[in-house]
Amino acid sequence: MVLATLGVMAMVWALGGRLRWPRALVWSGMALVYVAAAVFDVTLAEGNLAAWALIGGFAACVGLYSAGLSRLKARAEPEVAAKPQGTFREAELERYARHIVLRELGGAGQKKLKGAKVLVIGAGGLGSPVLMYLAAAGVGTIGVIDDDTVDNSNLQRQVIHRDDMIGLPKVQSACEAMLALNPYVEVRPYQRRLTAELAESLFAEYDVILDGTDNFETRYLSNAAAVAQGKPLISGALAQWEGQLSVFHPAVSGPCYQCVFPEAPEAGLAPSCAAAGVVAPLPGVVGTMMALEAVKLLTGAGHVTRGELLIYDGLYGESRKIKLAPRKDCPICQKG
Repeated sequence: MVLATLGVMAMVWALGGRLRWPRALVWSGMALVYVAAAVFDVTLAEGNLAAWALIGGFAACVGLYSAGLSRLKARAEPEVAAKPQGTFREAELERYARHIVLRELGGAGQKKLKGAKVLVIGAGGLGSPVLMYLAAAGVGTIGVIDDDTVDNSNLQRQVIHRDDMIGLPKVQSACEAMLALNPYVEVRPYQRRLTAELAESLFAEYDVILDGTDNFETRYLSNAAAVAQGKPLISGALAQWEGQLSVFHPAVSGPCYQCVFPEAPEAGLAPSCAAAGVVAPLPGVVGTMMALEAVKLLTGAGHVTRGELLIYDGLYGESRKIKLAPRKDCPICQKG
């Protein structure tokens, strides 16, 4: 009887391993077989109680040892898994493999991206693709500032947000989407409107600033703060079928934003997207190019659109560049 019971318990163990049952379920099944056999043998067949007690004690010791070992292993495993290989975890190396094989980026470039901090102003049409691609590219720290909430009318072009996020802060929606895409990046959401005082302290924490806003007040404010701190500002704008972008970094070369646009246009001359409309994929095109400029800036790859204005015409599928130069009377970048 004892040998038969041990055989059945061994079968339960083997079957549980093959079918990948939870360890607790396997041990419960074996215990049930043991108890049933012991009760039957001792009460009905007048079996040897001492033998069953010995087997039960041995099994209990094995079970306790196994449980203790599993606990110790569980404690140790997260530390081992979190330990990076050099700078990157194993999963990150696989994730960024297409970057690492690029001659212009390589492992050194990916390491720069991981150590970089980028602030994105606006989580709307331009901010959506910018944020998604910065996260996908592996930029280590991404800040996003926006005081708006997700509206149904946003979803035609602001692809970082979802229908079930309507009514929630855009920074919250964007943060969830970015971390769902890449859990290895740090996202810092700021649910507030950018002010001059806030820009001064906030910009100091980041390497590159991207402005995806749709109003001149914020654009001028961002430009002034970026110039004051010598930070590169990647600025983009949209209107109907056309978009434009440039990298403003007068500390290195070229003009600042206010050199090119000295004054905000009169009301009605530059209507908002709400008033003039914008075709859905256009923010994706321009925002993705802004993210690409950030990657190049951070890694030193290729040519950065500094001192140039890139204009994209989506209706006719054309793009062109305009050379830009600093204005000697610019009150922002030529103050000295």
